[in-house]
Formats: sequence, C-alpha cells, structure tokens
Amino acid sequence: MHSWLFLIPFLAALVGWMINSLMIKLLFHPLKPIKIFGFTFSGIISGKREAIAIGLGKYVSEELFSFQVIEEKLTNPANIEKIMPLVEEQIDHFLRVKLAEQMPMISMFIGDKTIQQLKNIFMEELTTLFPNLINQYVKNLQSDLQLEKIISQKIMAIDLLETEKKMNQQLQKELRLFKLAGAFSGFIIGILQLLITLLLN
Repeated sequence: MHSWLFLIPFLAALVGWMINSLMIKLLFHPLKPIKIFGFTFSGIISGKREAIAIGLGKYVSEELFSFQVIEEKLTNPANIEKIMPLVEEQIDHFLRVKLAEQMPMISMFIGDKTIQQLKNIFMEELTTLFPNLINQYVKNLQSDLQLEKIISQKIMAIDLLETEKKMNQQLQKELRLFKLAGAFSGFIIGILQLLITLLLN
C-alpha cells in the first residue's frame, strides 16, 4: 500500500480550487483574442462584449427605461391637473401684467371679467393641447436620443480590468465560496477515487 495514495483527496481538492479560480479568471481574460493551435480563445465577457452591450442596450431601452411608460405618466390627466394651477397663474400674470406692458392700449379695454373669460378659454385649450404636445415631444426625444445605441456605446467603453477589480471587491465572499466549493467537490471526488483504489487493491 502506497502512502501517497492518501494525498489523492487533497490533490483533487487543490485541482478543484484551481479549476474554479481559473473559471473566474476566464470571465475577463484574455482581454484580447489569442490563437492557440488554430483555435481562438478570449474571455467569456470580453469575447462577447459587443453582443452583451447590444443586448443590454436593447433590454434597458425597452424594459427598464420605456418611453411609452414615461409618455403615459406625463400625459396622465391626474399629473397634468397638478401643473394646471401653475399654468393658470402664468396666464393670469400674462394677461394682467405682461399684456399691459407690451400693449397698454388693449389692456385698457380688458377688465377682470374679460381676463377671466380669456383665462378659461386658454386653460380649456391647454388641457387638450398638453397631452398632444407631450406625446409628440416624447416621440421626438425617443427618435433623437437613440437610448439603445447610447447604452451600448457606454457599455463598450467600460474598462474591463476596472470592472473585474470591482467585481472581485464586491463579490469577494461569494467568489471565495465558489473556490471553496470547487475544493470541496474535488476533495469528495478524491475520497471516492481513494476508496475505489483501496477496494481494487
């Protein structure tokens, strides 16, 4: 009986630790594709960086930052109603102050009753006009902003080494547990191999 056989579980644990550590490293490395024996290798994230960026850009722009939801919120009658007092205040100020400054002759013939009538007409028209204006503005913004493209470009510009560093800092405990899980599973496999070897001998 060779005493070195009892090292099998510990060697297997070391291999398990190293394999899981390598898997973590391969998330980002190699940063640039390299060819070995005709095969091209790159990190899992770095190799799929463009596809990830496009996918995340599409997901964020469609699911997490929906222009349709924004439009619905802005054109919601309850939300429009909240800003109407401010709008009415500005219209009142225009009719009573600005108009008198710019066109004093006309303001002389406009009394409180006329101002109130004009204000009511403006407010009624604006209540109808605001949803249409907001709707058109959001559509123009969506067209001009190209949020999906912006997000994709931002992701492509991220420094992968810095991202790896932050991941290692933020997930330090989890990554250590992942390595330990590799060591533990390797140790169990090593024990099974040792038992099989002992039984066969």
